[in-house]
Amino acid sequence: MKYRDHSIPIGQLYTTSDIKHLASDLPALKETLDWVKNYLARPHPGLGRSGTVCPFVPFALKLNTIQLTVVHTRSPDAAGIEKIVSAYREIFLNLEPRQGETALYKAILILFPYIPRESAPILIDGIQRSLKPSFVEDGLMLGEFHELNDTPGLHNPELRPLRSPVPMLAIRFMVESDLLFLVREIDPPHLRIRYLRAFLKHMGGVSSVATLRLANAALRQAENEEITEQEV
Repeated sequence: MKYRDHSIPIGQLYTTSDIKHLASDLPALKETLDWVKNYLARPHPGLGRSGTVCPFVPFALKLNTIQLTVVHTRSPDAAGIEKIVSAYREIFLNLEPRQGETALYKAILILFPYIPRESAPILIDGIQRSLKPSFVEDGLMLGEFHELNDTPGLHNPELRPLRSPVPMLAIRFMVESDLLFLVREIDPPHLRIRYLRAFLKHMGGVSSVATLRLANAALRQAENEEITEQEV
């Protein structure tokens, strides 16, 4: 007979193996959560603009839509990690909420606490560069974070906003302000073309007229640069 008394709160059941994994994961999970709350969700004097380091985080914390997971691999196998991250892309797309404004505030943080600190710039950054085009084309953003990340801030080149205590890759939906991350000249023209076409596809119906003008102008510039490169 099924137990039907829903008035009694039933807690999570853990196997002994679950507890072992949970105990090993907790330090990285707690350290990351502290970083999210006390860094990303707060203003920073070196940010170069008003507001929090990541504007979407405070509301996401209120909605409880940020989920974390720990990958236990110690192997610097980029192909294997790419498969793991790609699997989480599918999980992300199927997580509730899947539609509406609330969905824009969900995120998955994939933690790699066992990757050596000195390996993160090559491994984490390399995987992000490899997977970013396919994520963007799905209307998603893939962010790379670790202690040695040297990516400068958009408004203050002296700030390193993507430095985190635990190496990680973060998945979330694309938003209008992400245009600034898709037009960087450090990316070759053919990549910017892919990014901007995806942005216009996914954000064309919800972005402001000014943003769409900027996106279309950046797309034309990237296309012209690609033609010039082919002629050389």
